[in-house]
Amino acid sequence: MGDLNIRKLSNKKDKAHYIHHLMNDIEALEMMISKGLIEEAPIRIGAEQEFCLVDKNFLPTNNALDVLKTINDDHFTTEIGNYNLEANLDPLELSGNCFSELHKQLDELLKKAKEVADKKDTKIVLTGILPSFTIDSITEDKMTPIKRYSVLNDAIKETRKQNFSIHIKGVDDLNLLHDSVMLEGCNTSFQMHLQVNPNTFIDSYNWAQAISGPVLSACTNSPILFGKELWSETRIALFTQSVDTRANSFLLNERQSRVSFGNNWQTGSIADIFKDNISRFRSFVTSNFIKDSLEMLENNETPKLSALQLHNGTVYPWNRVCYGTGNGKPHLRIENRYIPSGPTTRDEIANMVFWVGVMLGQPKQYKNIHEKWSFKDVKTNFFNAARYGMAAQFYWNGKYVSCFDLIRNELLPMAYKGLYSAGISPKDAEYYLNIIENRIKSYNGAEWLTRNYRFLKTKHNRYESMQILTAKLYEKQEKGYPVSTWGMLKTDYEPSIIDNRTVKHIMSTDVFSIDKHDSVELVLNIMKWKNIHHMPVINSNREIIGLISWAGVKNYIDNIEEQHDSVKKIMNTNVITITENEPIEIAKSLMKEHNISCLPVIKYGKLNGLITLNDFDK
Repeated sequence: MGDLNIRKLSNKKDKAHYIHHLMNDIEALEMMISKGLIEEAPIRIGAEQEFCLVDKNFLPTNNALDVLKTINDDHFTTEIGNYNLEANLDPLELSGNCFSELHKQLDELLKKAKEVADKKDTKIVLTGILPSFTIDSITEDKMTPIKRYSVLNDAIKETRKQNFSIHIKGVDDLNLLHDSVMLEGCNTSFQMHLQVNPNTFIDSYNWAQAISGPVLSACTNSPILFGKELWSETRIALFTQSVDTRANSFLLNERQSRVSFGNNWQTGSIADIFKDNISRFRSFVTSNFIKDSLEMLENNETPKLSALQLHNGTVYPWNRVCYGTGNGKPHLRIENRYIPSGPTTRDEIANMVFWVGVMLGQPKQYKNIHEKWSFKDVKTNFFNAARYGMAAQFYWNGKYVSCFDLIRNELLPMAYKGLYSAGISPKDAEYYLNIIENRIKSYNGAEWLTRNYRFLKTKHNRYESMQILTAKLYEKQEKGYPVSTWGMLKTDYEPSIIDNRTVKHIMSTDVFSIDKHDSVELVLNIMKWKNIHHMPVINSNREIIGLISWAGVKNYIDNIEEQHDSVKKIMNTNVITITENEPIEIAKSLMKEHNISCLPVIKYGKLNGLITLNDFDK
């Protein structure tokens, strides 16, 4: 979709024109398959590297277009967030040292990007979800100012006719309403492509689905979103909900999300997969289609199937079927979309080697797997992996098995066999698969991030912990060693210096508030129980309407009868407040100027935290 000048599909003429080309593309695809025109060999691999851009304080920085312009390399392209970019690697034939060659190109492209970014006081971070993301990072003004993103955003919003409702429950619980698809911009992945022989495509695709759970479990790397611990691979839940075109009232029926693992095995033809997507998901964008694919076939030209590819670019299964052309020949491939970016390029290439190896090493006993296994078991495995990472247990071949045992005893040997059968050099196979083996013996990116985030929160508040965690991730990443070798921060912890510290870095967000109709007796007891000296008074919209201090209620301790008075009678309604992004020095001066020891922190007009004199010592 990024290669096309798209616009919203709105008038009747545009719709008819688009559908005509879409139907012709399907017919052309079926003709190419039936005539054996789809390339069967050699098999190729490819990858897309998404990455985040951050400033010196490790917060997302919105200069992706500026960085991209200076890089001036067609390998790079934009993403929906103006703090993300993508590098597209050149496809390579699957043989010999192809993976180390791919790794070399990836490092060279990232080095080029880093050199440009450094001159703009910007750093590059590889991670599934940037730990320092806040809600302010995903407003529409942070969207990359390119027409296709605004068109996509407007079209999806128009289809839903309501805000996006995000609910992800992990160790913490995330509940929020958002007004755009910018939540999708929190996700960064390492998308892997494997060309597949058209004669065995359906069985290969089903096998790709079957192995998704255990492959993902070893690779999870996005456990934190907005400071909350959610799934080991939170991207799976977030992406599904952030571009969901279904209104909430449709979620109870059988309609499928555009981001999906699917509901059934594939049993028809390759074209049937595309037909199913067209049947389920209406197009909402179009472009100018110059050449008719059927006419191109008649003239012995290879069609690009532009209308079909455009539609395919608005449907996001975790294993996506892709059509493409290379050297004038059409081919089909599976795009693995569920693997996150990072933590290092070594980890990413190891993930790819593992996935490709298991794909190629499919044993005879697992051929026609759709006739032997329940799809629901495979789908359950996938979501268990996303939730629990390497702590997941899988239902595999009729019995429950741990992630560790399944990968070590069955999938790694299978991967070696598959890679050797494809002519991959033993050096490449052993080097990268050893990374996977060492990882399942220790920890992956999700586990490293979670453990160290918990440690940091014993020393800092949530916001500062999020930034320091990102800084430490970057420091480890730059050294290039696989995540399984990274030490935990508690053994060698040195605080990262965060410049321009603001109120949000020291404020408390665990605030006990009260209603104006609550009794003074209740306030007295809460203050004693929790050892606190200030309580904001809020209304039903979380707007602050008053403040109670210990100095204002301590005289009631010995006056039992008057403790039944309501808070409204004694609260201070002349409340001085501050916003979270104000410098700490401003908070200090406000307290000194007004001779107060507490400042409620307001965000979007609502209570968001509290800062007291004691917080300045943090």
